[in-house]
Amino acid sequence: MVQENGFINSQGKLPLVSFGVISDVQCADIPDGRSFLGVPRYYRHSFLVLQRAVQKWNEKRLKFAINFGDIVDGFCPKDQSLNTFKRIVNEFNLFNGPVHHMIGNHCLYNLPREKLLPILNIPSHDNLAYYEFSPIPQYRFVVLDGFDISAIGWPKDHVKTIKAVNFLKERNPNSDKNCPTGLVGRERRFLMFNGAVGKQQLEWLDRVLQDATKLNQRVVICCHLPLDPHAASNEALLWNYDEVIDLIHRYDCVKVCISGHDHKGGHSVDSHGVHHHVLEAALECPPGSNAFGYIDLFEDRLVLHGTDRMRSREMVFGC
Repeated sequence: MVQENGFINSQGKLPLVSFGVISDVQCADIPDGRSFLGVPRYYRHSFLVLQRAVQKWNEKRLKFAINFGDIVDGFCPKDQSLNTFKRIVNEFNLFNGPVHHMIGNHCLYNLPREKLLPILNIPSHDNLAYYEFSPIPQYRFVVLDGFDISAIGWPKDHVKTIKAVNFLKERNPNSDKNCPTGLVGRERRFLMFNGAVGKQQLEWLDRVLQDATKLNQRVVICCHLPLDPHAASNEALLWNYDEVIDLIHRYDCVKVCISGHDHKGGHSVDSHGVHHHVLEAALECPPGSNAFGYIDLFEDRLVLHGTDRMRSREMVFGC
């Protein structure tokens, strides 16, 4: 049975818009396993979690949904990757509204960008995966490409791959660049399964936030990789999270940043009053449990209605 976890209303007001959320489905037709920390992972059951999410979103007649990345696991046999992606995307497409996808590291373990982005219907130029949309005049959503600079997903001889590899060599002394041994505090983010937002994307984000400010829009930033160390593990952070946050803090329009990647979830409010929320992973739901939800947007707050393992939360940010 699907039960909502801690339903919160917002003073009886109707929301401006409502949309579905899910993260880290990481489906694969393989036996259950564990993370490097020993946390159980349910690769086949996560597909059922997605099915229940889509059913719930349709029952609620939500306007759109956002997938926060990693819909196919890196352990998926490579000869099954393409068909597994198509199967998962087809399930998302049963939702009676648009689904906005973003890429995660597990996506890039399976398929190169030139194959991945069309399957996910991500609007792209030069195989970059950042974009924005405005479902209602009062709000703008910005989807960042957290693997813009990355050692995965781009061709090995691509300038972005070379830049990322050199970046990691300078900051991570381990031969296995996914190993944080010897790294201290926030330096532990310098791992190959993370990435960075590049200069061109930062300039684009600056222009978008300028425009949103002129239009008096509130902005929700979406990125697979978390942007605030107080909301996520050091090992899960965007490499240049500080640079992105410094840009966000130049504007008052950004109210909420939502991420995936750090499967346990988390929440914080930063020094400028911006909420940072990390969604719990669908992958780590034992059989019969769920981790998905839907969000009501109001003028002065966002209300997340979580299901089972996805915690509910009301994020008040004022006008």
